[in-house]
This record gives sequence, structure tokens and C-alpha cells, in this order.
Amino acid sequence: MTPAVLPRTLWFTRCPVPTATGIAADRQWFTDEFAADGISVRSLQDASPEADRAAHYTHALPGLFREGGNVPALWARSRGERTRLIGLTWIEERQAILVAPGSGIRGAGLLRGLRLALPQHDIAIDFWRAMALRGFEGALASAGLALEDTSLVDVAADGHRGQWAAELAALRRGDVDAVYVKGALAVEAARRAGAEVAVDLDGLPDRRFRVNNGTPRPITVHQQLLDDHPGLVDRFLAVLLRAADWAAGQPDEVARILGAETGAGADGVAGAYRPGTHLTLHPDLSAERLGLLAAQEAGLRAHGFLPEPVDVAAWADPGPLRRAAALGPRTSAP
Repeated sequence: MTPAVLPRTLWFTRCPVPTATGIAADRQWFTDEFAADGISVRSLQDASPEADRAAHYTHALPGLFREGGNVPALWARSRGERTRLIGLTWIEERQAILVAPGSGIRGAGLLRGLRLALPQHDIAIDFWRAMALRGFEGALASAGLALEDTSLVDVAADGHRGQWAAELAALRRGDVDAVYVKGALAVEAARRAGAEVAVDLDGLPDRRFRVNNGTPRPITVHQQLLDDHPGLVDRFLAVLLRAADWAAGQPDEVARILGAETGAGADGVAGAYRPGTHLTLHPDLSAERLGLLAAQEAGLRAHGFLPEPVDVAAWADPGPLRRAAALGPRTSAP
């Protein structure tokens, strides 16, 4: 059989959060790894306008590696896109339920009977709405409650600039009592709005209550690339493993890169990511993480975000990560 011709370009995409992909991109290690093959490695976010940026959600680009939220990844697979799950990370990222200043609401048990903000975005897969639903579910479940113990209020997000802007505006107006937020920009937005934390999901000891779009966060690749060029997939993952290794010894550099990735200032990064985040970028496909992703799949399907079920265990392919680890350290410049 004639070997498949090497692609001229490999693509990667990541969410604006802590990822080994973002670290490797900052260090230019993808370029170092594949230049000798005549392969250009390009970021979907930084590409010129002709690039299909919607592929970040649809994964319809065969030469694409994606490290990002699980809602779009599960949605793409559910719609029939031939992707494979080749890694999962678990990185604690500030998740909180915010309330109006002076409300006195502290603790998940006091969410009973409140009006919870559910954003509505006019996009193919409204992962913002999914995050809010799952965030509220996790908080409520920690106190033995469910969404049915509250009132859900739709909040139109179109026309508002900035993450969480529509929900926080509704909170200021008194249209809702509580808002779910996550990440570095959320820390900054909450401070600007004067909102107070009612539930710090990061403080809950059981991580099942923190399962959401980024926890766990999948690394996916298209089946076509895996079939045609498994060695390229292995090498790409080996670069991610090297980036995670490097990050473990570089907390200050990781904080700098996180600022660039998230668009947040130092206070936002420090408020969103726990000390030790730089130690947690390694992917795996452990039974625990696969089980947590399966719980997320079930929750998303129950809320109508997935048109068809996704068998998480069947979706996962541990082969590339196992082979990448066996490749050992690479020799490109530090």
C-alpha cells in the first residue's frame, strides 16, 4: 500500500484557558517538531480569515487537533463527526455562583427558590448556556437540591460585550438572583460588578460537583488524520507531554502565558487558577476522567444539547497517548 502523502499543514485550536497546546505554541515547539517534514503547524485562532474557524466547534477540519471545552467536542461527535478522544486533562478553573452585593446568600443550600440566570446565545452549540446549567446543577447537588428547586430565567446574551456581561447586567437590575461564572475573565467581571460569591465550586471536596465544560477537558483529533498519519498524531501528543513537563517547573512562565491565552490581567489569572495549576497540564485517559466525562455527556444529553448519545469509552483511543509517552523526550531547543 502506498503511504499517504504528508499533509502540508496541521492545525491546532485551544480554548483561552490553561492547556499544554497553548504552552507548546508559545514555545514554538510545534514548528520545531514538524519543520523538517515540510509541515506547517498553524493556530486556527491566529489564522487568516479563509480558515474555517467554526471548526473549533464542529471539528470538520481533518487535520485539526483540538484541546478545549467538552461541550463542543461531545456535540461534534454526537452529530456524527469522526473524531477520536486522545487525552483528557483536569485543571481547576475558578467556578462560582455569584449573587448581588448585600444579599447575604452564602452556601448552596440557600439557592433554593432563587431565580438562576441561563444565558441564550445565537450560536450553533450554546456552550455558555450548557455551562450555566451544569454549574448550577453541581452546586445544587452538593446541597441535595436540583434545578427543580429553583426558577430558571432566560437571559438574552446577544448585544452584550464581554463574557458573563448579560447575566451580570441582569443581576444588577434585579431580574435574577444568581449567576454562574468561570475563569479568569469572570473573576475580573465579578469584581467590576461588585458581585459576591455565594458558592465556590472549587471549594467543594467532591469533584463530581465541578464537572462542566472544562472539567474534564478533552484533546480530540479527526479519525482521518489518525488513520492516515498515526505517527504525526503520536508526535503532536509527545510535544504536549513535553510542554506539560516543562510547565511543571515554570510557574511564573505559565502565569505569563495564561495571561496571554485568557486575555486577563495578573489578578484575574491568580484569582481563577489555584497555586499548582502549572503541575496539572498532563493529559491521560484514566478511568476516573473518562467516568467524569461520561457524567457530563449524560447531563448534556438530558438537557437536549446532544442530538445522539456519545459512548465515551468507545470514543476514546488510548493508543496515541501511550505511543507518545514511549517516544521519550524530544531534542528541540529549550
